[in-house]
Amino acid sequence: MKIVICGAGQVGFSIAGHLSEENNDVTIIDENEELIQRVTDHHNVRGVIGVPSHPDILAQADVGNADMMIAVTTSDEINMVACQVAHSIYRTPLKIARIHSRSYLNPTYADLFSSDNLPIDHIISPEVELSQAVLRRLKVPGAFDVGSMCDDKIRIIGVKCTSHCPILGSPIRYLADLFDDLKMSIVAILRGNEVIVPRDGSGKMLEGDQVYFVCEESHLARAMASFGHEEPESRKILIAGAGNVGTLVANAVHQAIDSSHQTIIEMNKDTARNAALTLPQNITIINGDALDPEILTEGGVEDVDTFIALTDDDEVNVLSSLLARRFGATHVVTLIKMASFVPLIATLGVDSVINPPAITVSSILEHVRRGRVNDIHTIIEEKGEIMEIEALASSSLVGTPLRSAKLPKGAVVGAVLHRGEFIIPRGDTVIQAGDKVILFVARGYIDEVERMLSVRIDFF
Repeated sequence: MKIVICGAGQVGFSIAGHLSEENNDVTIIDENEELIQRVTDHHNVRGVIGVPSHPDILAQADVGNADMMIAVTTSDEINMVACQVAHSIYRTPLKIARIHSRSYLNPTYADLFSSDNLPIDHIISPEVELSQAVLRRLKVPGAFDVGSMCDDKIRIIGVKCTSHCPILGSPIRYLADLFDDLKMSIVAILRGNEVIVPRDGSGKMLEGDQVYFVCEESHLARAMASFGHEEPESRKILIAGAGNVGTLVANAVHQAIDSSHQTIIEMNKDTARNAALTLPQNITIINGDALDPEILTEGGVEDVDTFIALTDDDEVNVLSSLLARRFGATHVVTLIKMASFVPLIATLGVDSVINPPAITVSSILEHVRRGRVNDIHTIIEEKGEIMEIEALASSSLVGTPLRSAKLPKGAVVGAVLHRGEFIIPRGDTVIQAGDKVILFVARGYIDEVERMLSVRIDFF
């Protein structure tokens, strides 16, 4: 597949890495020569220096022969114009754009992005998706990562094994005996820098492991209890940052969690005033510094269920989170924009790290993957993907027992949803056309799995 990416920042860099690893023909455009040099030094992609929305620059990138264009510059306007130019002049078939501004995303103006106006096929809104990611973590505070698939019927959970975990040292195959009728399946174990794909059930979980499992929504509480976590959803919440993300999160929590009590700390006086005017009146706004212990105390940090750091400054988010933990916050969720910081922060006592570029990458990849891919959840540090796919009649996964499906060693089927029924896959499980399948695929095996999801050799 030939793909043009506009923008070589964190998201563009990451997307270029994923797609070039999978043998796509990738060209990336950016005005910044240093960013282009960085991405071409690290990945097998071609770089073009210039404004991504200019027709001549898009011509240099050969967008006229591209199957897809992904516009992820820091400017909404450049992203939108690039899509318009790619459509009007070069007839690029598929166009994806990242849009930040809530004004553009107002449902009142939904026709703006129609084929007759601004022809963007898929819009990615990082702030909206980020607020939903935070909300999911508040509902499952014992997890460091939470996702949802199959119309919320299946949960994707990342949980860390502590010394209090009841199933430490038990072979995974015995979990079904330990927890009768529990509809849960472990799909990946992260141990240091190693990704373990538990295919034969002989593996054991050790203290410090980060484990990803899938489970039926109605079995979530039991699944968390099996790891020693029985915390109720967070209701008393302290947020640092009243910007776009902070106010979106506050509104989402207000609507989704009954009897929630929220306080927001905001350093900028104008931003704090605007939040006080626009957010529901039962949300308290404090104009102050989240790094000031007195301000944290005023916000009731010692009694909160969860402290959430959502400012625009990674350093403020990290330090305020550590202070909040020190002063008594039960759980801490921290927004970190720099992906390289994520492994470090997880060792400092932060319960959950949210990386906006990783969330955006997941949203984009689900539109890029071959086969009938409905959703993608990228696991921490982008070491693999959990995919929701619709099984096609042409796929080699269909019509044969899983033990004979020849999945690569870096992939495992975590769950099958057959006519609404959650099935824990076994060796004799036969996937049928139309089933929803949850797969974990370690990075480096995605291209091979994609081919399996498409057409088997004997189909025709």
